[in-house]
Amino acid sequence: MNTESLLREMRGRLRDGGLRGCLLVRDLHTGEEVGIDPDTELPVASLVKVPLALATAERVRRGEIDGAAVLEVAPGRITTPGPTGLSRFRHPARIAVDDLLYLSTGVSDGTAADALFGLTPPARVAALLREFGLRGITVRHGIGELADTPAERFDAGRAHLAHALAIGAGTAGHGHRVPQLDISRANTGTPRSYLDLLQALWTPSAIDPGVAERVRGLMAANLLRHRLAPDFSSDATVWSSKTGTLLNLRHEIGVVEHADGQVFGIAVFTESLVPAGTQPGADALMSQVARALRDHLRQL
Repeated sequence: MNTESLLREMRGRLRDGGLRGCLLVRDLHTGEEVGIDPDTELPVASLVKVPLALATAERVRRGEIDGAAVLEVAPGRITTPGPTGLSRFRHPARIAVDDLLYLSTGVSDGTAADALFGLTPPARVAALLREFGLRGITVRHGIGELADTPAERFDAGRAHLAHALAIGAGTAGHGHRVPQLDISRANTGTPRSYLDLLQALWTPSAIDPGVAERVRGLMAANLLRHRLAPDFSSDATVWSSKTGTLLNLRHEIGVVEHADGQVFGIAVFTESLVPAGTQPGADALMSQVARALRDHLRQL
């Protein structure tokens, strides 16, 4: 099947599955890539924790932050489904910066991420990205704002109402009545900008090799593996990734390293058109479409 036919078929599968999808898959060695609307800007939710990890690790390298320094972190006390780690703690905890970095990236702990944003504010994270020559990723706020959406204001039996609002209250230009879904107010990016970040972490770039290795290790330790991992994990691959989820947004970025030496970066951003919080079929569909694009590139 040629590339255009494949993309047409994958667009149809996403549409039939109730998803608007923006994807990019790239061979990190050759630069060959294939994608669907890869330059569409969307809110990125927890994907921002990868730029945060990069900025924190770089500042540790420079001696601006002590990775062994222990911080007292207030408990998140969040009881709604989704948040992990310290976000669900009931009591204060004392944790080293290096361990907050693991919790933020590997466990997607929002409270740990906000402790790191307290050390490196969003504007400094954005400035470091520019210093490394990375464009297209906007960092405006911490993670706590993501836990203050309509989803937290409805009980579990009415969660569909929050998702209906997320689906129906946006504009064609991705403005939105929900601030966290409005690209003029949220942390944002495109599949291409996040794939450029992965490229810089996995191949020689302006990023210090030790810092890049640290972030790669954090992503390899990611515990949230229900989305793309089923189609990219095997005994002959290493899958390193980060998910991002907010209301009807389901994203994941990752790199699959094959035993034969091939390495592919993958960025999948989606918006669900189905007003439901739990959609395992959408996660599976994202993975299948990304796998089809990767398989196509690999055959080339």
